[in-house]
Amino acid sequence: MRLRLLPLTLLALLPLAGHGEDLMDAYRDAVANDPVLATADAARLVVAEGVPQARAALLPQLSAGLSLEQLHGGGGATTDANGNIVTAGASGHTRSRSLNGELVQPILDLSSIASLRAAQSQRDAQEETYRAALQNLYVRVANAYFGVLVAEDNLAVYQSYEDAYKQEFQQSSERFKNGLVTAADVSQSQAYYLYIKSQRIGAQDQLKDARRALEQITGKPVGSLKRLREDLPMQPPEPADPKAWVGAAMQTNPAILAARHAVDADEHRINAARANHLPTINANVGYSKYGSWSNVERGAAGYGPGTTTVGLTLSVPLFSGGLTQSQVRQAIHQRDEDAGLLETQRRQAARDASNYYNLVLDGIEQVQSARDSVQAAKKSVTSMRAGYEIGTQSLTNVVVAIETLANVQTEYSYVRHQFILNKLLLKQAAGTIDVHDLEDVNRLLE
Repeated sequence: MRLRLLPLTLLALLPLAGHGEDLMDAYRDAVANDPVLATADAARLVVAEGVPQARAALLPQLSAGLSLEQLHGGGGATTDANGNIVTAGASGHTRSRSLNGELVQPILDLSSIASLRAAQSQRDAQEETYRAALQNLYVRVANAYFGVLVAEDNLAVYQSYEDAYKQEFQQSSERFKNGLVTAADVSQSQAYYLYIKSQRIGAQDQLKDARRALEQITGKPVGSLKRLREDLPMQPPEPADPKAWVGAAMQTNPAILAARHAVDADEHRINAARANHLPTINANVGYSKYGSWSNVERGAAGYGPGTTTVGLTLSVPLFSGGLTQSQVRQAIHQRDEDAGLLETQRRQAARDASNYYNLVLDGIEQVQSARDSVQAAKKSVTSMRAGYEIGTQSLTNVVVAIETLANVQTEYSYVRHQFILNKLLLKQAAGTIDVHDLEDVNRLLE
């Protein structure tokens, strides 16, 4: 039996580039439709409203009231010293009206001042959290986009030599009918074909899932995508110092900045809780006017003059059942918890920056090694095929060579896409990634 293999050009076949969607198209769709980013944006707006709410406690408070009352039974009515009706006679009715208004302006309220500062710090923390979500979107879009490209590469590789095994199985079946090969040869070719077919089906399912992953972010069906060109720029990170990247992460990583603002907010909340022990001073301006009239006694109607009061109110908290002390302790514990989260974020960012720096640096050699491995595997398949034709190599050796070529092609596709993604992850760890970095990656597509 002689295995008639397809040309190596078919084995290495990848989907042809066309006028498909690019990375920036996917990014624009993601900004408009990604629920994760939309949730972060809504959370940012929710927390931001805490600032005017906290500020309101320090601004003037104006209230007004109007009351109307009617008392039935008009056989004479008696009023108290303030003009309020106490009793009425057996018939008729007496009505009264009271109008009042009050303006209160806090003069000294250290607890409300500290609460305002806490709200401002919490707003700043949420702004950084949103910025982290936006930076994460850059990476998620690129990762999902490249996931589709890698899955397409894998499917093309498996499809190419599934076709070769299918042809050989069909040919060996015909030869067996003509008595040219044994049943064992047919079974062996069938086993190879069915095995690689199962691999191709798995690769096909992976591609479907990869496309769904991108659709999950963009909210739109995925069409044909532009592909990463072969001649990638392989520059090392700049600056070429991992400590510089770690230092940048400590200063600009939004997760760290958000955690710092959260600790600042906790410090202000501690001050606000402690200030509940302190006196408050408010300026008060009040106005009131009262009038009453009766249908029983003529001339009984009377409207008193309006009364205006101006003054200061000093409130001194004495004891609240231990509430204030508990609130202080609670605020301190919350500060300690968030301080621990801050240190966790700092260590994670330092680790990520150092790790992705090394991955980018090592990725240069890794991509080159994978490229050379593909060339070597192609030569191996050519050599094994020639040996099989003259009877010096077995079909098993040829199959192993083809599988090796498929594996290294798959690895090459993965490492070259991962190299670009690691560069984005390095900038994300440093907190410096922005849309221009996606645009730079987009220029590598064709």
